[in-house]
Order: sequence, then C-alpha cells, then structure tokens
Amino acid sequence: MKIWTKEERYRILKSADEIRPLHERIIQSDYRQHYHIQSVTGLLNDPNGFVFHNGLWHLFYQWCPWGAVHGLKYWYHTVSENLVTWQNKGVCIRPDTEYDNKGAYSGSALPTEDSVYLYYTGNHRDEDWTRRPYTCLVHMKDGGTVQKLRPLFGANENYTEHQRDPKIIFNEQNGKYYLIIGAQTKDKRGCIIIYTSDSATENWHFAGELKVIGFENFGDMWECPSIESISGYDVLIFCPQHIRLAGRGGAVHHSGYLLGHMDWENLIFTPDNTSFHVLDFGFDAYAAECAANPDDKNKATLVAWMGLPDAAYPTDEEEWSGCLTLPRELRVRNRRLIQQPLDGLRQLREEKIDPECTDLLPRVCEMEIISRGGNLTLRLFARADGSGGLVVTYDDTEKQITIDRSQMNRRFNTELGEQRTRPLPKGLFHLRFFIDRSSVEIFVNDGDAVFSSRIFPTEEENRFEIDGDVSVHLWKLKRAVQDNFIVD
Repeated sequence: MKIWTKEERYRILKSADEIRPLHERIIQSDYRQHYHIQSVTGLLNDPNGFVFHNGLWHLFYQWCPWGAVHGLKYWYHTVSENLVTWQNKGVCIRPDTEYDNKGAYSGSALPTEDSVYLYYTGNHRDEDWTRRPYTCLVHMKDGGTVQKLRPLFGANENYTEHQRDPKIIFNEQNGKYYLIIGAQTKDKRGCIIIYTSDSATENWHFAGELKVIGFENFGDMWECPSIESISGYDVLIFCPQHIRLAGRGGAVHHSGYLLGHMDWENLIFTPDNTSFHVLDFGFDAYAAECAANPDDKNKATLVAWMGLPDAAYPTDEEEWSGCLTLPRELRVRNRRLIQQPLDGLRQLREEKIDPECTDLLPRVCEMEIISRGGNLTLRLFARADGSGGLVVTYDDTEKQITIDRSQMNRRFNTELGEQRTRPLPKGLFHLRFFIDRSSVEIFVNDGDAVFSSRIFPTEEENRFEIDGDVSVHLWKLKRAVQDNFIVD
C-alpha cells in the first residue's frame, strides 16, 4: 500500500493529463460500478450541492484526484434529468484561493431563476498547518460560468477549528435565510451553529447555537447537518462522530436523524422522542445529502456516500475509492423516515432471469423477494458449493433481519463489525436488492429499513442460495453511469 506524503496529497491539479493514465488504469478494475456515481479518479467521499434546477438534477462530490487518499479536495460535478442516468461534467469548485488553499469541503446549493449558489467550507491552512475554516460562496450560472465570491464569514472563535458543511435553508414564514453548520464546542461536544441573513449572498451574522433537546452531549463533532421539511415534520439529519451506538459494532461515525419540530425564532429543535434513528443499517453509509422535491413537498430525495471516514477498501490498492448510494425518496410513515428506491430505476431492467433455472448471480442486477412468512436465509455471491457469500437471514421468532459479510473472501474494516441487525416487529414481507459491481443496497419492507454496503466478490463468488418460502424475481440491469474522463 502506498504511503502518501503531505506534499503528494495536497498538490494542485494543474492539468487533466496528470491523471489521465490513472483513469485509464482504474477503468479496467473489476469493481467499477455500472449505475452508481463513482470517482473519476482517486477518492470520492461526501455528496454535495444536491439540487434540482431548470429541469436538471445537479449533484457534486468531494474529490481528491491523486489516489485513494484524503488530501486536497475539489467539487466534482454530475448531472441528471431523471436521477437514474448520470453524466460527468467535470470540476466545478477548485481550491485556488487563500480561503480554501487546502480544500473545498462539503456544502449545499440554492437554486435561483437562472443560476445556482453553492455554499461550501473553505479549508485554509497556515504554514504551521493551523486550520481556519471559511464559509464560501460560488455563483454557478446556467451559461456555464462559475464565479467565486468573497467568503461570507470566517471561523467562530467560540468553537474549535471544526466548523464545516454549511446547509442553506430559506424559511418562507419569516423570509430569512439560514446557514446551519456542523461544529465542535471548546469542551469537545458536537453541535450545530447557525448564521442568518435577509440576503442569500451577503450580510450574514451569527444567530446562535442550535439547542437540540436531549442531545446536548452526543459525540464530539456533528458533520453534514440538515433540517428537512417532510410530510409535515421537521427532520434534523446529522452525522455524530466518535460515539458508539447499540447494534453498530465498532463503528464510531454514524449518519442519522431526529424527527421533531424546529423553532427558528429561538433556535430550538425538539425531538418527538429520545431516540437517534440510524438512516442506513448497512456497513457503509455516511454524509447524507438531501434535495427538495420540486413537485411534492411531502418528500425529499436523499443520497449518501457509500463509505465511512477513517475506513479502507480493497480498491485502495488500485488507487481509487468511493461511490455514492442510489438516490432514494424520503417520506414519513408511522413517525419514522422511510427510504424507497426511485420508480425510474425500473427502466434499467433488461433480461429477466428465471431463478428456478439457474443459481448464477449476475454482477449487475436487481432482485425482488416476496416472503410468504417464516424464516429466510439468502446467500448472495456464494461459492459453487453453496458456502460463504453475503448472508441475509430473517428470524421469524426474534422478528429481526441480519446482514453478515464475514464469509466473503475479501474482508475489510473487520474492526467495525461484520454483522448488522434490524428488528422487524411486523415481520418480513418484502426485500428489494440492487447489486452493482462492488455494492449491495437492500430495501426492506417497502422502505422501512435500508442496508447499504460495499462488497468485493472474487471470481469464484458468483452464485446465490435461498432457503425460505418466497417468490423471487431477478433482472439484469443496464449501465446508467458512463465512466468518462471529463475533468476540465
């Protein structure tokens, strides 16, 4: 494994030709995805600036071009008309000012009539490597021009250097704009700080720290905060760091939400109950980013990084890492968020396979399982003798589903745990699997739970085994993301 120096990780990309050979190598990888957004080269992490504007969905991702390493970050731009097929557009935000000299970090987007404003954290480092975060603004016009404006404000000295990931929110009731920012108090508690203005582009001032009742001491840093209005509820989404949660193995970084009520006048979020709900029960999901739905205010669309901070993946050896989850529709049902795959994904279906005639599992496919009751055991990517694989079990007595990837040949991040379990009080009736070259997303009971996980099957892991009273439907899926080298 390559050992990266600071100079290598933070060098500036001056020409696309510097990384063209890297792209030509990594597109030969057996693990390049067919319908998930993935890094054009190097490393992808957080999704950013997810927004619908003038007939197009815009989605950016954090990008370090040099390899599977966190270093100098750019915003890479992708677009879609339908949230299913995506096109690479190239780099949108470059770290090329004194305010973001060591990276353009995560943020959000605000659409206007003929442009989009992009809010992000400029990661500035002094010569002694002291961090100074700035909340920065970019004006992306429909004609294609991108203009950096002066930073809106710098660091709040009452908090540590960890202040990042601005989410722009316009409150229609009082006509004010808000930027909510993940932060850390001086005594190392995670929190959210809020700035406000009557204008989207100037005159911002500090409004205060968000009081989240019952969560005053919950992890030491909150990343990627957002407050979404869904089905009449306020939903606070954030990523608490360095905290252990029941059922999450050794993981210390999580992505989840609280359902409740937001008081913008007093900056108080009151949860409906004292439970922090995990957004995704799989092994690899973090930094969720939401976009408002242009046609239905009762739902939003979510996408996340299918990865974790401080984690390693088998493709690191191939000098690339990272992909995003499929976009999912968010709704509230029975006072919980549900996540459902988009209806448009059905257009990717090609050949339908009769599971009674073969046990070979396509590497790019969709599988639907309808349970008629009782226990279920499913092995995806099993060996020829039926052993191993990604094991999905449902125990009807305990009323819980478990995902176990410990029997795959390529094991990784084992210290974070290799099993994830989710209670299903009403039992199991439906499963929908989206399998790509190096990932599996499992939607349980019409969106009641989701398991998103990276997997890296070897050549001998190519079968599936099912034990249970179920009906099975299986389709091969066609490509939806072109692996084009577009950087400029």
